[in-house]
Amino acid sequence: MSEKGEKIICRCNDVTLEEIEALIDQGVTDIETIKRLLRVGMGPCQGRTCIPMIISIIARKTGKKPDEIKLPTTRIPVRPVPAGVLVGEMDEE
Repeated sequence: MSEKGEKIICRCNDVTLEEIEALIDQGVTDIETIKRLLRVGMGPCQGRTCIPMIISIIARKTGKKPDEIKLPTTRIPVRPVPAGVLVGEMDEE
């Protein structure tokens, strides 16, 4: 849980601005790596809220333009799965 006054960037996984900036300061400027280390973009919003903010943070800290920063890879299910299976209402057959 974050402390009072910290800026939360990824609300789904409670990741703070300070955590993201610390990784960038260590040389981690790839969203895929940040995603794997901090689990940003893996919550219910699937990064719709935090990924644009993380791109802005990386751009500000590295001097890159936001459009120069590669978006994380989108991964789809290997095969379609009915929504009922995901919420436990039916068996997968």
